[in-house]
Amino acid sequence: MTALTKFDRLESGGLWRAAPNDQRREVMVSLGNATLVISDSAGRALTHWSLPAVERMNAGERPALFTPAADGTDTLEISDDLMISAMEKVRKTVNRRRYRPGRLRNLGLLTATAAIVGLAVFWLPDALIREAQSAVPAVKRAEIGATLLGHIQHITGQTCRSQLGTQALETLHARALGPDAGGQVFVVPSGPDTAIYLPGGLIVMNRDLIEDTEDPAAVGGHIIAAAAQLRIQDPLAALLKNSGIGTTFTLLTQGEIAPETLRSYAEELFANPPQRADDAVLLDMFANAQLPSTPYAFAVDVTGETTLSLIEADPMQGLETPEILSDAAWISLQGICT
Repeated sequence: MTALTKFDRLESGGLWRAAPNDQRREVMVSLGNATLVISDSAGRALTHWSLPAVERMNAGERPALFTPAADGTDTLEISDDLMISAMEKVRKTVNRRRYRPGRLRNLGLLTATAAIVGLAVFWLPDALIREAQSAVPAVKRAEIGATLLGHIQHITGQTCRSQLGTQALETLHARALGPDAGGQVFVVPSGPDTAIYLPGGLIVMNRDLIEDTEDPAAVGGHIIAAAAQLRIQDPLAALLKNSGIGTTFTLLTQGEIAPETLRSYAEELFANPPQRADDAVLLDMFANAQLPSTPYAFAVDVTGETTLSLIEADPMQGLETPEILSDAAWISLQGICT
């Protein structure tokens, strides 16, 4: 978030309680651009909180006590003054945006919003969705994606994280989509047999997609396939289309989406992930990444029958593939959930 530029990747210790009856445990708290990551002593992420949704339970007291949402069951106790200051800055910034939502957008968006308020009754839902696609800023997309990720973790369990495994995943992400692609890949303990692309460039991947292959190119292929979902439909547009015109109008005029809407959509998205992009689109992306498409094709269909074109038109066929990951990095990535 822009309000936290000077706090980029701030970390501190804390005490986390997963549920009211659980014991508190010592954790490491990392403040990122759109999420608060709570990790154990080994560096494994226990949970991700969406920063804009975080609420303080004991204003003015020390240590500070936070919860991920008004209806959240877990709590986080922080004593570090700098971290508390950063968290309070987030809360104040979000409150200002709630009361003055125009600060989320530039002057052009304000003009567009005024027009929508007067004419929305005559606009088609698709027109409003197109307006939202162009008007909602990147930071808001990242916030929405982080919130969806939090709801997905309630279904799958907490994201897997280890220092070396996470570094290997970042390397593979950059190789598959380019070093300037932005976003991040998260591995979860369970889920569908395809990676999912969320608003803000967040990719969620079932651990089986990593552990059930011996070739890192197959994992890179799943990352590519997730990003290729953008070629079918913008994930924000898919969310708004699924949620109805009221959600789109509220996002445009107030800069918010109801928490229950995001929770419901996260459950539906994970139960019915988007379809795979056309093979021609995938092959073009594999070529740009200098990754073979054959390992991914067999990972999707062990017989190769439904992915035959990805095998026959493999852009790296007969060519030497630059190293994807070192053996040590690949081992670390395969053990990220261990």
